[in-house]
Amino acid sequence: MTTYPKFAVIGGGSWATAIAKMLCVNLPEITWYMRNTEAIEHIQTHYHNPNYLSAVEFEIKKLKLTNDINEAVAYADYIILAIPSAFLSGELEKLTESLQGKVIFSAIKGIVPETSLIVGEHFNVTYDIPFENIGVITGPCHAEEVALERLSYLTISCGNAQRARVVANSLSGNYIKTKITNDIIGTEYAAMLKNIYAIAAGMAHGLGYGDNFQSVLMSNGIREMRKFIKKVHRMKRNINDSAYLGDLLVTGYSVFSRNRMFGNMIGKGYTVKSAQMEMSMVAEGYYATKSAYLINQKHNAKTPIIDAVYEILYEGKDAKKVFKKLTDKLD
Repeated sequence: MTTYPKFAVIGGGSWATAIAKMLCVNLPEITWYMRNTEAIEHIQTHYHNPNYLSAVEFEIKKLKLTNDINEAVAYADYIILAIPSAFLSGELEKLTESLQGKVIFSAIKGIVPETSLIVGEHFNVTYDIPFENIGVITGPCHAEEVALERLSYLTISCGNAQRARVVANSLSGNYIKTKITNDIIGTEYAAMLKNIYAIAAGMAHGLGYGDNFQSVLMSNGIREMRKFIKKVHRMKRNINDSAYLGDLLVTGYSVFSRNRMFGNMIGKGYTVKSAQMEMSMVAEGYYATKSAYLINQKHNAKTPIIDAVYEILYEGKDAKKVFKKLTDKLD
């Protein structure tokens, strides 16, 4: 008899839905935790998430749906987190089940506000989870294209190659290709930073800048990312790999990018609050901008793009004037 790893997905959004879809292809059963009981009832009756990626239809017999995070954690060997980083601590406060011995993989692209740590570091420091039991799932990949079953690529990072391979094999499929790496910290910071650069790309579009400037912005963005990550976690890595450059490009250019959409609205004159209210999904880059800016106060990497986005979002400076100055700092 084949023994399968037990997976739990934590979250009810688009990435959680996409990950649940991928896991259901390869596994006979998974547990899926989400807070929204109405969404759970809808999935049980109609086999799709009413709020996110509603085109994805599930084999309901493969899903154990629950609104009890402790039930999901107790069930699983591998836990995949796919909720906005700003809400992570609130969900974890509900935990009474121990995380010891569990393998935690994050599909979250952001910083935990309460500790100013990326998710992997947060679990290591706050819950004493060893890094060999911590991993990261990054792109380049949009949940929307997983739903459409378009060819997509995932990077699975973990200090333990065997555990990385378990997750990679469980997510792989006809339209999902995976690769593994041991750069947990670097790929997670890259996943956080690319959202900031996507906001910058959206701002530029909203302000009327064209493709020529966008190419310069993204070129400077990957170099800025390299400088930032090298300061916070020095190791040998190729910043042009798909986990870094590829994920930056798809987030900066894609029509599916919520961070680009958010930036575009700011560039067109929306206030931060009005843009957030109009969007139905969280733009992780908004929270990441403040975290990255504050982290860089310690490291002093040269980050003119991050600084510009911070000035617009958090200091209320005029986007047109800030970008005019930024154009003179890029090459």
